[in-house]
Amino acid sequence: MTKTQVIPITDDELRNLPLPTAKAIEIDAFVPLESVDPIRIGEGYYLQPSSQVAAKPYKLLVQALGRSGKVAVAKYACSGRERLGLLRVKDDVPVLHAMRWPDEIRDPAELLPPPVEVSDEEIEGALALMDTMTTDSLEGEEFQDHYTEAMAQITEAKREAKPLPEAPEPEQPAPVLDLMAALNASVEQAKAARGEPAKVHEMPKPKKKATAKKQPATAKKATVKKATGRRPRSA
Repeated sequence: MTKTQVIPITDDELRNLPLPTAKAIEIDAFVPLESVDPIRIGEGYYLQPSSQVAAKPYKLLVQALGRSGKVAVAKYACSGRERLGLLRVKDDVPVLHAMRWPDEIRDPAELLPPPVEVSDEEIEGALALMDTMTTDSLEGEEFQDHYTEAMAQITEAKREAKPLPEAPEPEQPAPVLDLMAALNASVEQAKAARGEPAKVHEMPKPKKKATAKKQPATAKKATVKKATGRRPRSA
């Protein structure tokens, strides 16, 4: 058994915390946005000047960041800890994104599957699926928060003592062992969802290896070069 000691800290003591970032955002560096790994970028917050005196430095930072094409790396205090942040400009307003510290990112090498080979045809099928699902903007029914809408329906039904809305039966597709068949099915499904006419594509047949024809017994022996099949490219 160990004793736990609770030490209360007041709001005044927090406001007087001996840390520069406790009351302000401290910019440490300016870097190109493409140099920051997106996995380190978290939620974002719009910033506004706290007073009329801060309006000019605020506008200066916006203009400087806009012309430089860079983003600022800053430190600030939030939720009882010092955080690392990325400061960028969106529509003439600074946005502060929370960032993860380097030690908060796990090594993805331990998540890799065993080595497998992917054929050129399978890569082409994946590219065809990407082309079918490409969109110009993140607007539309598929980018709405349907979970919140469903929770609102349940809440309204319970408030009015009505039967709860029934959940739709999830589709149970048959297991597809052929990756090309799965890709083709996904392409046709994506086309159908966009209202495009679906087309049936024949699966590519495996190429047969060339074999040497047998020569007559009286003919001289000919040197036959063995044909090799196309070797799949590694992923």
